[in-house]
Amino acid sequence: MDRDTPTFSERRAAPCAGLRIGDRAPDFSARSTVGDLRLSDFQGRWLVLFSHPADFTPVCTTEFVALAKEAGEFEKRECALMALSVDSLFSHFAWLRLIRDRFDLEVRFPIVEDPTLVIGRAYGMVAPDDSDSSTVRTTFFIDPQGVIRAMTCYPTNVGRSTPEMLRTLDALQAVDAGPFLAPANWEPGQNLLRQPSAKLDDVFASRNQTDWFLRDAKGSPRK
Repeated sequence: MDRDTPTFSERRAAPCAGLRIGDRAPDFSARSTVGDLRLSDFQGRWLVLFSHPADFTPVCTTEFVALAKEAGEFEKRECALMALSVDSLFSHFAWLRLIRDRFDLEVRFPIVEDPTLVIGRAYGMVAPDDSDSSTVRTTFFIDPQGVIRAMTCYPTNVGRSTPEMLRTLDALQAVDAGPFLAPANWEPGQNLLRQPSAKLDDVFASRNQTDWFLRDAKGSPRK
């Protein structure tokens, strides 16, 4: 191997190699459309931090309209929304004015400015040597302790699904209510799964081949 090529461990150790589920969300302070803020000020409640390449882009405009319409649903779940863009604060203002005038809808969740890509790089959304913000299309689900619990990434030409964002949030909150698991396509009101047993006696005593590891959780929370 060419010694100039970094090894896997070296790439992981790089400052902007990216974050993983279970990592603490890097704190930052910045200007936003609702005033100066610090990420750590949101601890104690859930936070969805989502980024987009630039203002006045078609896909992101539809996302902001969709999220503004569902902001109350996130609030019911004690979850704040926060957007991140490389554009300046005054560009954000102009864009939000356009959205209000065109769609008769006010976007009231904060949009943070990141013109130097400092925050994007800290979150691994932009490579250390990139000057292009087109890779900034990530969503972070951050729990009340400031820990990243889920992440989704989309290309610039495909919009996020607001119902899926809410479903992911519902699932994360539901599994936190006990030692539960959320199965595929789980929706609020459906049964969760219980954690599989780690005891051989339970495996042998199960009623069938799958009962010891694949079983509904009785008394799991329903919304």
